[in-house]
Amino acid sequence: MNPGHGTRPLSDTVHVSATLDKAAAENFPVAPAFLPRAWRDGLTAVYGYARLVDDIGDGDLAPGGRDAVLLGLDPAAVDDRLAMLDAFEADLLRVFGSADGPPRHPLLLALQPVVRAHGLTPEPFLGLIEANRQDQRVTRYETYGDLVAYCELSANPVGRLVLSLTGTSTPERVRLSDAVCTALQIVEHVQDVAEDLGRDRIYLPAEDMRRFHVSEADLAAPSAGASVRALVAFEAERAATLLDEGVPLVGSVHGRLRLLLAGFVGGGRAALRAVTAAGFDVLPGPPKPTKSGLLREVAAVLRTAPRKR
Repeated sequence: MNPGHGTRPLSDTVHVSATLDKAAAENFPVAPAFLPRAWRDGLTAVYGYARLVDDIGDGDLAPGGRDAVLLGLDPAAVDDRLAMLDAFEADLLRVFGSADGPPRHPLLLALQPVVRAHGLTPEPFLGLIEANRQDQRVTRYETYGDLVAYCELSANPVGRLVLSLTGTSTPERVRLSDAVCTALQIVEHVQDVAEDLGRDRIYLPAEDMRRFHVSEADLAAPSAGASVRALVAFEAERAATLLDEGVPLVGSVHGRLRLLLAGFVGGGRAALRAVTAAGFDVLPGPPKPTKSGLLREVAAVLRTAPRKR
């Protein structure tokens, strides 16, 4: 089932496509064409879900309140993020067969056959909702451990869903996937320091900011001074270490899945390389990897990932 098709009005088809088109801006390929059609459809449906819940939590929904209406709320409720997240969770439960009918939002309607085909459970999806609820309550993180706990909700469920969709989930792969996903989340936080501050959020641990003598005012500057650059380099190195820890995940699978997972790790490394090339000055805007840089990093991961028979 394709989101927006069937009896949905054309306006909803366009609305859904606008959400899915955001995949092009990610650091890694979401559902590349070399994958089997069933995997692509599943990954696209999961991406649509994750993108929508993040857009609700970030206040990035399309104007006009259409998403609120689709979730059974008044259009004005689109600005009440917690109410929207509650309605979104109720619609998720419809995906899993709650008593009051099928999902209302077309992105969740598209997710339902994927959930059924792969026997997916609600927990990873609920984790993503809870991460966005946390974003409404928590805008600063005191320790690195606090940030990692947030990533357990905001990022790790996506990797676990990828493993479930491809029928390759094992406890060891989940552990390695969690390392990669936490790394990718930290990479995103490093790239988006200025954007996050504009939302009154700081994902750089306060203990690290004190260690490097960085104030919130320093993060609001047009460009980064030496202390901010040193802090960004420190957090980037943490992400790089986690990516290295997760590389054996790539070697533990075969075929096209190996290439997909190498894309995730390589995408994170390429983004970190772009941050490094910018001299760790992320304040003018997020440094983005080039396509050629991404391909080089993916190739390097494929060369070095240890193969398990």
